[in-house]
Amino acid sequence: MHRSRVYAILIDSPEGEAAEAAAFWSAALGVPTRTDPQEPQFVSLHEAIPGLTVAVQAIDGAPRYHLDIETDDVEAETARLTALGATQVARWLDCHVLRVPGGQLVCVLPVASDPDAFAATARTWP
Repeated sequence: MHRSRVYAILIDSPEGEAAEAAAFWSAALGVPTRTDPQEPQFVSLHEAIPGLTVAVQAIDGAPRYHLDIETDDVEAETARLTALGATQVARWLDCHVLRVPGGQLVCVLPVASDPDAFAATARTWP
């Protein structure tokens, strides 16, 4: 058995446009931004959607949106999603990047949120 939940919605923006995108979304949603110096490619849109992390991510590709799913067992969650039709397209650190039916990207990563929030909101899978 393992648990998982949607952890984040990422607004992927080409690297040269990410700062402008973050400023736009901050103003549009009326929320402040935060940047972690250890992960400068992410600009958090603090409390944009309560209970979820929302951030602009600087990428070296085309603009898109993607979801991050956090789990207490990355391998089991990746296997569950691939059994449903997703295909693994990459790995980045401890994250498995999947393309799901419809073409969207989903990243499966170890639990990144507060453990109590994860325990309270994650679904349990056989």
